[in-house]
Parts: sequence; C-alpha cells; structure tokens
Amino acid sequence: MHLSLLFNPTNSLAVSTVGELYDYAEKLGLSLHMSEQNFAKISNGLKKPHIHLHKTDHEVLLHGEITVAIGGDGTILRAADLVRSVKHPLLGVNSGRLGYLTNTQRNNLESALHDIMEGNYDLDKRFFIEAEFSNGDIFYALNEFVFSRGRTVSMITLTAEYDGAFINRYWADGVIVSSPTGSTAYNLSTGGPIVLPRTNVIVLTPINPHTLTTRPLVLPSCKNLTIKVEPIDQEVLFSGDGNNYELLEDSPVVDIRQSPQYIQLITLSGQSYFETLRSKLMWGADVRDKR
Repeated sequence: MHLSLLFNPTNSLAVSTVGELYDYAEKLGLSLHMSEQNFAKISNGLKKPHIHLHKTDHEVLLHGEITVAIGGDGTILRAADLVRSVKHPLLGVNSGRLGYLTNTQRNNLESALHDIMEGNYDLDKRFFIEAEFSNGDIFYALNEFVFSRGRTVSMITLTAEYDGAFINRYWADGVIVSSPTGSTAYNLSTGGPIVLPRTNVIVLTPINPHTLTTRPLVLPSCKNLTIKVEPIDQEVLFSGDGNNYELLEDSPVVDIRQSPQYIQLITLSGQSYFETLRSKLMWGADVRDKR
C-alpha cells in the first residue's frame, strides 16, 4: 500500500511522529511518498528504500492511495484543499492542540495503520462550502469564510440575504459563514452552535455585533447566502480557512453555498464525533478531580 505524507516540518512533534511513521511503514511493508522539500528539512540525508520523493505535494498525492496528514487542524485544512482534487481518503494524525479533524493520536498510529491495511475503517464525507464573487471567482473552504475588518479599528456594515430575501444588516467586527465541519472552529469561539457533520446547513454568525440581540442563524445550504459590502467604500477582508484572500473593494457581493467538492476523512473503529466533542471540550469533566 502507498501512503502520501503531508506535514508541517516546523512542528517538532509532527516531525517526531513522522520518524515513528517511517519505522512503522518499514515494519508493515508500506511505501511512503513525500515532497523533496519536506524530506530535506527533517531527514539529514537518511533516505530509506520505502520512502519515495516527489517535487511537489500534488505529485505526492498522485502516487498514494491514502493521504496521511500529521499536525493540527491547520495542517488538515491545507491537506484537505490538496486532496480535494484527487478524492483520496485522508487520515488525520494529531500532533497539534485540539485537533477536531485529527481523530488519531500518535500513540495509536501503528494500530491505525494496521486497520487501514485491513480495510477496517469508514469514510466520513465532508463537503466544502464555496464562495462565488460577482466577478466570477470561486473560493473553497472546509471550515469557514470570514468577512472582517480590514485596515481599520471601526466596525463594518454587511448585508445578508438568503435566496434573495433580506435577513439583516450587520454592524459588527464581521461575520462568519461556517460549514458543519467548521462549526467547532472560529464559529464556536464566537458563540455559534455546534452542528453535526453531514448536516446540509451553513451557519451565519456575527462577530461582536453592536446589537446584542443579533444571534447566529442556521440556514439550509442548498441555496445562496449572499453577503454584500454596503456601503462599498469600506475595507472588508475576505478569508477562507485562515487564508487571507483579498480586500473586498472591486467585488462587494459574494454568494455562498454548499459545494459539490468534498473530502473523505478516515474514521477508525471506536471513533465517533461525539467522543471527539467530549474529549476536546471536556464535557462531563469535573475540574475538582484535579485538586
């Protein structure tokens, strides 16, 4: 079996996990594919026969059957954007902090590889959301799109419509448009709801709205949610999954909806979304037990 390997070479824990993966792969007879650039940063020139190097991450993905991304959610989001074009199953191995998208811990890595070789796993399809600009440009995000203040400390004004119907005019630091997958990310930290993955909705959450009665809104994802910059002379920054794209000066109207694009996350035996929530959010934990 051939595995494509993606990781952040500046993350020391991720690099350490990659070293463990080397040994497990050699033991199990797995072939690893990775970029020459990443290998040069961590290997000290020690190349093993089961490690195959490629010039770009895209070539790395083309030669693997399954992609293994080692890091935190930031690494997984980058990997998801790359995997979107090849549709290979994606295994997230946590070497970051919370890691909602990385269900596999490094101490379970060897058993996870065994399960994958035996086909003992399920595929969890996660859809992207897409943002189409008035100039025809389309961007994709697995977690969320954010409309926020640009180079100003003042609040901005944004208008939201759904399927052509007026929702609200937001005077705030910005708004978040989140997918179900991204509901546990920026959306959650600003008071938005947690949404079960594979639910066909998007979440519109204001960021520090001036009107305290302005609340998050859950909408069916089959129709367009339109965000307009009104008035158009404001400096509004548009970003997706933490990547800053542009100031909305020439394209002040953006339509957002669920995309047909998706990735397939590998879920191993015994893993569940609710178990992840309980673990990451410490539901049911009693802090008095630590005293």
